[in-house]
Amino acid sequence: MKMGENTATKNHLPPQAFSVSVDTDPQSDSKWFDDDGRPKRTGNVWTASAHIITAVIGSGVLSLAWAIGQLGWIAGPAVMLLFSFVTYYTSILLSACYRSGDPDNGKRNYTYMDAVRANLGGVKVKICGFVQYVNLFGVAIGYTIASSISMMAIKRSNCFHQSGGKDPCRMNANPYMIGFGIAEILLSQIPGFDQLHWLSLVAAVMSFTYSTIGLGLGIGKVIENKRVRGSLTGISIGTVTQTQKIWRSFQALGDVAFAYSYSVILIEIQDTVKAPPSEAKTMKKATLISVVVTTLFYMFCGCFGYAAFGDMSPGNLLTGFGFYNPYWLLDIANTAIVIHLVGAYQVYCQPLFAFIEKEAARRFPDSDFVTKDIKISIPGLRPFNINLFRMVWRTIFVVITTVISMLLPFFNDIVGLLGAFGFWPLTVYFPVEMYISQKKIPKWSTRWLCLQILSVACLIITIAAAAGSIAGVIDDVKTIKPFKTSY
Repeated sequence: MKMGENTATKNHLPPQAFSVSVDTDPQSDSKWFDDDGRPKRTGNVWTASAHIITAVIGSGVLSLAWAIGQLGWIAGPAVMLLFSFVTYYTSILLSACYRSGDPDNGKRNYTYMDAVRANLGGVKVKICGFVQYVNLFGVAIGYTIASSISMMAIKRSNCFHQSGGKDPCRMNANPYMIGFGIAEILLSQIPGFDQLHWLSLVAAVMSFTYSTIGLGLGIGKVIENKRVRGSLTGISIGTVTQTQKIWRSFQALGDVAFAYSYSVILIEIQDTVKAPPSEAKTMKKATLISVVVTTLFYMFCGCFGYAAFGDMSPGNLLTGFGFYNPYWLLDIANTAIVIHLVGAYQVYCQPLFAFIEKEAARRFPDSDFVTKDIKISIPGLRPFNINLFRMVWRTIFVVITTVISMLLPFFNDIVGLLGAFGFWPLTVYFPVEMYISQKKIPKWSTRWLCLQILSVACLIITIAAAAGSIAGVIDDVKTIKPFKTSY
C-alpha cells in the first residue's frame, strides 16, 4: 500500500498543517502536482487492487478451514459470504468519504482519521484513533507470530521427511520471531506507502502462491480420501464439549472477520489513486475486484481444507501438519507466507508510523532529531533519506511487537480477537456514520434505519466473536510459558 509520510498526514493536526510547502503553484504546473499541491498521484484500479489483496489475503486465509470446521457446511460458507458483502458495501460507503463535499473536487481526507474528523468530529476522532492504532499494533503482533510458525514449519517438514515421521521435531519459536523482527527493522526504514508499491506487488503474488498450494493440497487430499469430510453443523459434540463448541463457533466468526479486515487502511490506499475518474469510482472497482477474488480464494481454501480434514482441520492449514507431503511444496508455500507477511506487516504499520512521525513533527518542529533528513547516496540508485527519529521510533516499535509475540504466541486466538476488535468499529460503524453525515440522510428514514440495522447486527456478531476469542486466549494462557514456546 502506498501511503508515504506525505500522504499519511495524520491526525491531531489542524487543517493548515497538512499542506506541503511547494514553491510551484499547483494550478500553473498541474502536470506535476495534484489539486492539493502534492506530487501527482499515479495509482489506478490495479495498483489499488494489489494493495487491498496484499492486506486482505494474509495469514487469515490459513485459519479458514478451521473456522468452517467449527461452523459446518451450511453456516461456514454463509458466514463468509455475509462478511464479504458487508466488507464490500461498507468499503463503498467509506470510499465516498475520501473527499468532503464535492466527490470530484472537495477537500481530501488523507487518512481514516481525517475522514472521521471531517465528517463526525469530537470524541469520535479519539475513539477511532485508539481503535485503529491498537488494531494495527495487534496485526503486527499477529503477523510476527504467523511468520515464525511458517518458518518453523519449513524446518519441521524437512525434519519429518528425514526422520520418516519418527522424530517429533520440536523447536523454539523465539529465534524465528527475532529473525522476522530484524527484517522488519530494515524494511521499516522505507519512509512511506508511496515507496512500497513494489513490496505490495511481491506480497500479492506470494499470497496467491501459498493460497493456491493450500487449495491444491486440499483438493488432492479429498481425492485421496475418496470422500468429502465434515458435517452440516460443524465439529461434533464429543470431539469437543457443548461449551467449547459454542466458544469455538464464536471464535470462528472472529477469524473470518480478521480475514476480511482492510477498511482501516482503505483511505490511505485511496490517497494513492490518480483522478480523473474520481477516486471513489476507482476504489469502487478496486474493492469489487479485490473482494470477489478474495472470497473465491477463501471459499476454495476454506472449503477444500475442511473437506480434506473434517473435524481435525488444523488452525493453520499449511503449518498445523494436516499435510506432510510433498514436503518441498510445503516449503515453497511457507516461504511464500513469510515473504507475504514481511510485506503485509509494512502495509499495515505505515499508517501508525506516519501518525507518530507527523505528531512528533508538530510538537517538536525545531528539533533536528525529529525533522532533519540525512541524505545517503547509493551508487546506481536515487539518494536515500535517513531520519533519526524515524529510525529510532520504528526500531523500538518492531522490538516491542516482537517481544509481545514471544510472550503470546497463540496464532488462532489472537487472529480471532483482532478480527473481533477491529471489525465493527472500523469496518462498519464509522463508515456508516460518516456516510450518513456526508450524504445528510434524514434520521428515521428507510435508508437510515437499514444502515443502523446493519451496524447493530454487526455489533452483535463482534461481541460474540470477541467473547469466543477471549475464552480461547484464557485457555491458551494456562498452558503457555513466556519465551519458552515450542511447536
